[in-house]
Amino acid sequence: MNFQPAAISGDRVSRAWSGEMIAPLSDGGQGTQASFVSRSFDLEGAGGPVELFISALGLYRCFINGERVGTDLLTPGWTNYDDRIAYQRYDVSSLLKPGRNRIEIWLADGWYRSPIMWGASAIPNCWGDRIGAIADLVGADGTILSTDTSWRSGLLPILKSGIYFGEIYDALRENLTHTHGTERLPFDRGLLIAHETAAVRELQPLAPVDSWIDDEGRTIYDFGQNVGGYVRYTVRGAGGAQVRVEHSEILGPDRHFDNRNYRTAAAHTLYTLRGDGEETYAPHFTFHGFRYARVTITGNAEILEIASIPISSVPEPAGGFTSGNPLVNRLVQNTIWSQRANFVEVPTDCPQRDERLGWTGDAQVFAATACWLSDSQSFLRKYLRDVMADQREDGAVSHFSPDPTRLHPANFPGYAGSTGWGDAIVVIPWVLYTHYGDRAALSECLDSMVRWVDFVWSISDGPIVRPPSRWGARGFTFGDWLQPVGDNRKPRPTIADDCAATLYHFISTDLLAKIAAVLGEDALEEQMKRRAGEIRQAFANEFITPAGRLAHNDQTSYALAFLNDLIPVEHDQAARQHFRQVIIDADYKIGTGFIGTPALLPALTKLGMDDLAEKVFLQEDVPGWLYQVSKGATTIWERWDSMAPDGTIYEPDMNSYNHYAYGAVCQWLFECVAGISPSPDAPGFAEVVVNPAPILSLSPVSAYHDISQGRIEAGWRCTGNEVTYVLTLPEGCVGRFRPGPRHKNPSLDGKPVIREAVLSPGTHQLVFSLPDH
Repeated sequence: MNFQPAAISGDRVSRAWSGEMIAPLSDGGQGTQASFVSRSFDLEGAGGPVELFISALGLYRCFINGERVGTDLLTPGWTNYDDRIAYQRYDVSSLLKPGRNRIEIWLADGWYRSPIMWGASAIPNCWGDRIGAIADLVGADGTILSTDTSWRSGLLPILKSGIYFGEIYDALRENLTHTHGTERLPFDRGLLIAHETAAVRELQPLAPVDSWIDDEGRTIYDFGQNVGGYVRYTVRGAGGAQVRVEHSEILGPDRHFDNRNYRTAAAHTLYTLRGDGEETYAPHFTFHGFRYARVTITGNAEILEIASIPISSVPEPAGGFTSGNPLVNRLVQNTIWSQRANFVEVPTDCPQRDERLGWTGDAQVFAATACWLSDSQSFLRKYLRDVMADQREDGAVSHFSPDPTRLHPANFPGYAGSTGWGDAIVVIPWVLYTHYGDRAALSECLDSMVRWVDFVWSISDGPIVRPPSRWGARGFTFGDWLQPVGDNRKPRPTIADDCAATLYHFISTDLLAKIAAVLGEDALEEQMKRRAGEIRQAFANEFITPAGRLAHNDQTSYALAFLNDLIPVEHDQAARQHFRQVIIDADYKIGTGFIGTPALLPALTKLGMDDLAEKVFLQEDVPGWLYQVSKGATTIWERWDSMAPDGTIYEPDMNSYNHYAYGAVCQWLFECVAGISPSPDAPGFAEVVVNPAPILSLSPVSAYHDISQGRIEAGWRCTGNEVTYVLTLPEGCVGRFRPGPRHKNPSLDGKPVIREAVLSPGTHQLVFSLPDH
């Protein structure tokens, strides 16, 4: 019963369906007891392989003769259901038998009609108010069975289910009975496409590392790791006894259970026992973000075994980084765990509270890191199709995709068009091209890219973008979201919206010119080159003083401007000194938010300010990457100050402890510290740019990355000021090393390197000395 995702293609992969989309007449609507549809049928003899093609409105699980079909979760997945709905394909031959058989499809609200968005304004029935199933059972000689109105329906033991809500399950009602029929739903089967990425799967269970009883007699379990997933347990007790599981990411003082940051998300499960021996339960149609579970038992029952079950669309790592600093190593692991927890069908911001949305800004800043840490190609390609489906007529890109607000603008007007967020439509395809050689991603998204950059130009009808300050207004921008200001009595400078928007206006326009060149779109390339030139000149006129100081004199402005070559030559040295002084004045603490943080260390490294990069990266105060690690974080936080030094929780109304965005620093660890980057001139790692920028206090460093050609391994060790760098390249991959100012007297495999060296597949040793400071 193997799940088979579609090949990665710009074309929709579909099939001719015999089945109809049928709705259970037992269904009472959103938030009510879940339903099933079923049918018995006869099968003559062993007729060779049989495949099941299946999808649903809502979420489904399928059973044949009482055995579950497949092991993948949350099917058919989450897409813009009005644009396309995934279907799955399974080989079910082993589940069938000669004679009488029974197929049963369980249905639940899922993302399709669970309340989505936050608080009292959450939108129920977002994509539709009727759940349904469609299926074809196909043998060698044709269709054996399809969904139609001869199928019957009834109620499940799942009394309530929802993405934010959790699940209530009554095992006393497991004797399923047909109570109703089904009806055919009006449905365009052309919406059905083969699932575009890998299935959501379980990772290895995590046993508790600690447990204790609180003052009210409830047991709290610490699983040692914040995850996206659910709790599975085995219980024994009397029929009618109940087990309630609540979830949290953190503990308050005195190990007090605290999940206030979940806001209105109930995020719990309630199980009623059958009472006939050992019973094992985990929720069927929901998931949670948590490290801790609080278990309340009502009646006579005992937990025999309990585990945290992480789930993810990207369960297998494709890269790793270790150093001589344990806090840095834990930071990398935290990033991996945050990616796993939030890469569940859609790259969400968080897995725990009443949100869990595919924010485009988070995804675009993290996309390259995502590709370093896991094979994210099909996952991000699928996401880009949701982004394109959500794009507004005027070219504005949604703040998140799939976007519930697009279909319900009266509830949440104006949730599209922020620079830094909408730029995902340009940045992510470029990442897919450089990492995987995915030229088709560029082609598929090109029209949306053009519409986006035209939209941004139109906000102020020119190269300088002046966003409105009112939320929801056309062109509103989040700027450098959650940029820290330091001491609120005398806050440090932060970037203004116009500067942040104009910087990203340039980034996407310049990138679109490069993309047009790759695709052979000569006229578009020239148009975007001219426009990027206009933005470059306007940026210099508007935001750089004659003394070379950027207008807002903040870390984000300098980092993005230097990284994207927006500082004119005549101001280069002065701007460098201003940038350095801004870092020093902040006591080497981070002064960047969502869009500035991924650029900060790469910009310092690009400028040769390795001493500053080291101090900023390794300082352990707030705001800082290693501060959260020192506070026991096992995933990346949403805010630099999510927890105070004394353990106090900051702003539970908007405070996630599992937000991957700031983990984008891992891109710098791979590309700068470990010194390996994909070359846009030979994408897909056909050529590796080799340019290590060692941070001495991290020695020894080791990194690996799995690519289609094999595994790249890179590492270095310092002895005094001498660096010994070892690189292994697989067949089909070459390296290119150009010595820079930090590589004194370089030799490759014992031979001096003068200007450039090409590294063939195999293992090589590069030795050089670092300059004296």
